[in-house]
Order: sequence, then structure tokens, then C-alpha cells
Amino acid sequence: MTGGVLSTRGLWLDPRTKILLLLLCILSAMMAPSLFYELGLVVLIGLLGICFGKWKYAWKGVLFYALIVLLTIWIMDTMTGTWRTMFIAFLGLFHKVYPCGMLSGIVISTTKVSEFLSAMNRIHAPQKLVIPLAVMLRYIPTIQEDWRFIKDAMRMRDVSPSLKGFLTHPGITVECIYVPLMMAASKAADELSIASITRGIENPKPRTCLVQIHIGLMDIAAVFCFACALAVGLYGKGMLG
Repeated sequence: MTGGVLSTRGLWLDPRTKILLLLLCILSAMMAPSLFYELGLVVLIGLLGICFGKWKYAWKGVLFYALIVLLTIWIMDTMTGTWRTMFIAFLGLFHKVYPCGMLSGIVISTTKVSEFLSAMNRIHAPQKLVIPLAVMLRYIPTIQEDWRFIKDAMRMRDVSPSLKGFLTHPGITVECIYVPLMMAASKAADELSIASITRGIENPKPRTCLVQIHIGLMDIAAVFCFACALAVGLYGKGMLG
């Protein structure tokens, strides 16, 4: 597999390209001139997720955000006073964070630790920055796996890990979710730290990787699309506002 190609599992991009896409997405969300621009940004991220093979994640993320946009428009048109101010303040922050969070989910789920470390070694990134990020890339999928086990265990005890279950039995639901999840998170952090040191993550020597890390045409195309989205947000305010 080489940088910026379409494989049987979907698009593959250089980890450095993914970091640049995240930065462009953050700037685009900060400079967003309207709700419809932010919806277009989320659709662009959804298309990227589809290219990566994350079909379910992409359409669910876009659909959920579209519903939030409709809710925001309804609140702005119908509510007044304190309630309107409260909801607009909360939703305003939500609209800024959501695109970045959605893209981060795609980046984390499609980036292997070995690829990330090799890419960071190419740009001579400091170890104090690389090591925490590498551990995070492995930490989040581990917690997601533990969360699936916790949900299965809750169902065996006839406790529903849903909003309805929380409203009907808040005490036992919180106990069955947060206590094992916090213990699993603490244990996973210790195990990943030990495993990282054992595998020589602090080794100052240049790292090797079977995957050829380099920037290809797909990387350039992805950066171009997100750069165009940022340009529209910066210079198209009169058209989108």
C-alpha cells in the first residue's frame, strides 16, 4: 500500500495529510459564515468518510447534523428571551465542534500507530508530542471495545444502556456504566503505556515501517478540497451569510 491510493478497504492517506485536513477543518469551522456552510463542511467530511469505507459512520453523522441544523433554525425563528439565548449559545458551540469531532473520528479509526509514528519521524516531530498522540490512537479504540463488553454485560442484567434506561433507572444505569468504564479506562492506560515502552516507542533511532509513507495524488486532492472549503468560508461571506 502506498500513500494516497484507493485500496480494497477504501482510501488511504498519509497521516501527515490527515493532520493537515484536521487543521483546515478547525479553521473552516472557526470562520464559518452560516449554518448552511457548516452543513456543507459536514457533508464534505461525510464524503471523505465514504471514501475511507466508513459508510455507516458518514451517513449517520451527516443525518444527525442536518437534524441539529433544522432544530437550530426552528429555535431561532420561534423562541425568544432567555431560552432562546441559552439554546443559541449551546448550539453555537456545538456547530463549531461537531465537524472537527466527526473528522477526528475518521482520522483516528483509519490511522495505524505504526504509520503515524513513521510519518512523524519523517518530519522530525518531537517525541514529547508524538508519544502521547500515539498512545491516544490506540487508547480510544481500546475503550470503545471495553464499552461494547460493558453494554453486553448490562443487557445480561436487564439494564438498558440507553436514554430510556437512564431515565427509568438512573442509579443502577450510572453504576453499571461509569464504574466499570472508569476502571477499564485506568487499566487500559497503564497497559498501553507499558506496551508502548516495551515496543521501544522511546527509541531515538529512526523507525521503519512496511507501509510506504509518502504523499500522493489523493493526498493533494483531499487537501485541495478542504482548502477550497476554507477559502469559501473566508471569502464567500457575502454569498453564504
